[in-house]
Amino acid sequence: MKVEQIYTGCLAHAAYYIESKGEAAVFDPLREVHPYIERAEKDDAKIKYVFETHFHADFVSGHLDLRKKTGAKIVFGPNAKPSYEATIAEDGQIFEIGEYKIKVIHTPGHTMESTTYLLIDENGKEHGIITGDTLFIGDVGRPDLAQHVVSDLTEEKLAATLYDSLRNKIMPLSDDLIVYPNHGAGSACGKKMSTETTDTLGNQKKTNYALRPDMTKEEFVKELLEGLTAPPGYFPQNVLMNIQGYESFDTILKKGIHALTPQEFEIAANETNALVLDTRNDDLFALGFIPNSINIGLENNFAPWVGEMVPDVKQPILLVTDPGREEESITRLARVGYDNTLGYLEGGIENWKKSGREIDTVNRITPEELEYRFKNEDIMLFDVRKYSEFHSEHVLGAENIPLNQINQYLSIFPKDRPFILHCQGGYRSMIAASILKQRGWDNFVDVEGGFDEIKNTSIHVTEYICPTTLL
Repeated sequence: MKVEQIYTGCLAHAAYYIESKGEAAVFDPLREVHPYIERAEKDDAKIKYVFETHFHADFVSGHLDLRKKTGAKIVFGPNAKPSYEATIAEDGQIFEIGEYKIKVIHTPGHTMESTTYLLIDENGKEHGIITGDTLFIGDVGRPDLAQHVVSDLTEEKLAATLYDSLRNKIMPLSDDLIVYPNHGAGSACGKKMSTETTDTLGNQKKTNYALRPDMTKEEFVKELLEGLTAPPGYFPQNVLMNIQGYESFDTILKKGIHALTPQEFEIAANETNALVLDTRNDDLFALGFIPNSINIGLENNFAPWVGEMVPDVKQPILLVTDPGREEESITRLARVGYDNTLGYLEGGIENWKKSGREIDTVNRITPEELEYRFKNEDIMLFDVRKYSEFHSEHVLGAENIPLNQINQYLSIFPKDRPFILHCQGGYRSMIAASILKQRGWDNFVDVEGGFDEIKNTSIHVTEYICPTTLL
């Protein structure tokens, strides 16, 4: 049985495609559906079903557009209550794709509608399980997301339910089944995911902490909830979009691909209170940008960071991009529900400069300059990496304010004395720098190359957390 995993690294997301005898199925598709349609056309196949493992929180699924464009039926597991037409399957129900069979296994816990799909080949042999966020490689789905949509579903209740699903529905299955999860390392839907994106169920039973055979329910709940950080703010909004429906991606793209002259761009920014989002890399942004714009570069985990830093998915957005990357920027915003792109700056930042309009810059220093200043000045250094990164290794005396919490702790940054920012490689500290610039700070510099390069100097790096660490 051939199962094609379609992996999107910037979201650590895996969709799946199967085909048999001219019939195809897609599992957990992303928002832009043309890759799945083109894949089916390559096989001269018709997409018969779109299977959803649950109502996703970290991305907007493409199931509605796939149905619209192909006539495929949308399938959810038990307990799902979408606001649109869909097949709500029963536990144990069988669906046929050519000579293949798909068996529904209801596995609540990550969410109450979470469902695993058992894949059965043309010979009747069980091949693998598409697990959604129920079971990852090295981890299981976090149980604290549904409570942000349904208040009486506490994380403790969901974790206990997930324990039962894993023990009663997943672990009794054959060891040679291949596990096909919805996410890999880097996703915020779990905390210990492997960089591997598939494995055998037997190996997961041996290596996944959550599948220890002697683990009690109380131990499972405690270990699963321990160390969970708050989910990104856009997660509940994406869940509601997946439940209630949304505009077609084609409509979103058509609205966003609207070229604006510098004058039109400036007028739109002033009249709409739009966020000016600059998606160029941090090096280019530092050299010159439109005042009050925010930098979140496409070259890294763009969409999740937009979701972390922009609270409302309905926020109007005006784009500044590298020429030719406008559609990519709009697409990646739409994947996480940011559908209100109003247009982009025609000709990019160079056109803005040619118009004679004002630009701002971020001053950056080399690690060697930081080293000199450490030895000769009394400096304040802010590390905007995650707490876990800081805990592992950091510059002695640095303060830790994780980027995703910067808006809550702006008062910590002084305005009466200079300070220095850094992250691991420069991406996140430039996001922080752009936010500080927007809020009125101008008395700081950013370290080129971040902590990766700082470690190559003689600056003292320690694993000890100094008592002044804030977060």
